Amino acid sequence: MSSLSSLLFLAFCLSLLFLGSNSKDDDRTTYIVYMGSHPKDRGSTRAHHERMLGEAIGSSFAPRSLLHSYKRSFNGFVAKLTEEEVQKVSEMKGVISVFPNGKKQLHTTRSWDFMGLSQQVSRVPSVESDIIVGVLDTGIWPDSPSFLDEGYGPPPPKWKGSCEASLNFSCNNKIIGARSYRTSGNYAIGDIQGPIDSNGHGTHTASTVAGGLVRQASMLGLGTGTARGGVPSARIASYKICWSDGCPEADILAAFDDAIADGVDIISLSVGGHTPNNYFNDSIAIGAFHAMKNGILTSMSAGNDGWKPFTIRNFSPWSLSVAASTTDRRFLSKVQLGDGRSFNGVTINTFDLNGTQYPLVYAGNIPNVTAGFNGSVSRFCTRNSVDRDLVKGKIVLCDHFVSPKKTIFLEGAIGIIMQDNNPKDLSSPFPLPASHLGTQEGALIFSYANLTSLPTATILKSTEGKYKATPFVASFSSRGPNPITPDILKPDLSGPGVEILAAWTPLGPPSGAKEDTRQLLFNIISGTSMACPHATAVAAYVKSFHPSWSPAALKSALMTTAFPMRAELNPEAEFAYGSGHINPLSAVNPGLIYNATEIDYVRFLCGQGYSTKLVQQVSGDNSSCSRGNFDLVFDLNYPSFALSTPISTSISQVYRRRVTNVGSANSTYNAIVSGPSGLKITVNPSVLWFKALGEELSFEVTIEGSISSSIASASLVWDDGHHKVKSPIVVFDPNTF
Repeated sequence: MSSLSSLLFLAFCLSLLFLGSNSKDDDRTTYIVYMGSHPKDRGSTRAHHERMLGEAIGSSFAPRSLLHSYKRSFNGFVAKLTEEEVQKVSEMKGVISVFPNGKKQLHTTRSWDFMGLSQQVSRVPSVESDIIVGVLDTGIWPDSPSFLDEGYGPPPPKWKGSCEASLNFSCNNKIIGARSYRTSGNYAIGDIQGPIDSNGHGTHTASTVAGGLVRQASMLGLGTGTARGGVPSARIASYKICWSDGCPEADILAAFDDAIADGVDIISLSVGGHTPNNYFNDSIAIGAFHAMKNGILTSMSAGNDGWKPFTIRNFSPWSLSVAASTTDRRFLSKVQLGDGRSFNGVTINTFDLNGTQYPLVYAGNIPNVTAGFNGSVSRFCTRNSVDRDLVKGKIVLCDHFVSPKKTIFLEGAIGIIMQDNNPKDLSSPFPLPASHLGTQEGALIFSYANLTSLPTATILKSTEGKYKATPFVASFSSRGPNPITPDILKPDLSGPGVEILAAWTPLGPPSGAKEDTRQLLFNIISGTSMACPHATAVAAYVKSFHPSWSPAALKSALMTTAFPMRAELNPEAEFAYGSGHINPLSAVNPGLIYNATEIDYVRFLCGQGYSTKLVQQVSGDNSSCSRGNFDLVFDLNYPSFALSTPISTSISQVYRRRVTNVGSANSTYNAIVSGPSGLKITVNPSVLWFKALGEELSFEVTIEGSISSSIASASLVWDDGHHKVKSPIVVFDPNTF
């Protein structure tokens, strides 16, 4: 055989080998292998993970299959595996769980004043400036005026992180760290690699927590005032985990791994999934557990899946789950018809048509018949259903809310008027003049548009208005009960999450629509994503007064001092707002705290049926789930009380709790219980006498009787005349939701 023939034969063989290996790779998908805490005798290394993979899938495939190793704060790795290989790996020694690398989704001039946290409140600047907030989000825009570092010294000595600097990104003494994560190595078209924020969400949340003071901030004139974070002196460490196609769980865990080791004090995470998962099959719950284990509180958004029950997506007991509620400010976008009538709708409309009247057309009258649509479909302004030639230069009336990102199908229109029965507590920016009204006003506009020979309308720039009764939980905010552990009340509390003005990136369209060419430094958006950083900031504010407090102590302070909220404004009651609306000033001095440590959560996990082997791997110690060494869910030292039980069933349930005195050295607290008829709630002892700060006393709460409706709300207040330590008590029938 000639040398040329030999080379061709060798190339052919290699190509077959390559194609075979590629075929096998095509059968693999990305999984996260979680292995708990680091083994005490050695750290987790990439080499160790490769050896493990080699045993399961063969040593030749292991290096290419292994995508990432978690080795700083906990043990685990990310790998491409077939279903058969997943089964093999899951049975290996030391593996707790193997789950797909799914994708989570991204879930202020007025809000801080609304809560009483004015610019003049008492602060501890030297401590606050040493607090590092880790923000896991879409990155950050470093050139925002909210992140200037004038007057800041170098990062605190505890900081062990780094800055992923580049030609378009650098850190300073305000943004002291920035990293980005993309375990797959594949980027969507338009994504900018590195920690720079091209979306806006991460910049918005980071500035809500710790943005500096920016006077005369506004969104093109809307919401004008001083924009600031709740802890404006704190430092920011940004961890970019979200991209245009979502937030991969492997990257979320990688960010937790780094943030914990970097030395952050609090983690803020406005991200969540669409389906509930058990605690150790969920990247966020896993990361938050290891953060708690290292003394770091994780504050998380409850989710934006609406008012239906069991929709909350971040609910682990060792984290803080935050619902979204209103402030007293709202934005109204008025529609004026050619006959002089006007109607107030809701959107964030920065466009000014100067009162000019434009032709008004009903979408149901202009279907895209070429594409096969008729008026019964086009009236909803769904994708490609409206004839684009007939909307040009006109204002379109649609019979349903249209996402700002989908108005591209109305290209050429002057504006859009939407009418439906959906709640009107969510105002969104649009890439064109827009207003969202109810069906009553919509019917009048519909009649005018169809009975007038030349109907016209205009949409005015938004103006500020007031809610008559506030705060109330937004309709989009996810509700409890807790889908995994119903007897732990979730969400924990609510915070401002509706129409929040904060910093933005000029790289991200403010409406999210690609055709939106406005470049802004501030934007007004809504979501539990906006509520979460408010709670994060309050926790950081409390920590600046009490640097040694545990994550559970911080959480307790926020929950037991929350403002009560009204069930008549929130039919889902505590499953909408938890303990109530966050109250920053009172949280600094709560009087008593319900503390909990890793041991308490391990005992809770044992009580939930987790094995000794698993909790030892998770905790990295010799914890045991032997008899007498576990707690029922009712004994977890949580600041709220929940009980799931069928209606009309006789109940008798005891809760055991401990409170630590952080108020006055010599103090006496009396138990005050309120509740509905049908329930008998007793506290033993009903009086707690404290003789020293830091003293811990125990008590029991017993609930007896039955409920006659789906939710029965009660409360326990410990009162010493100066502090009112409030805990909600909720008895409910989960089968009636």
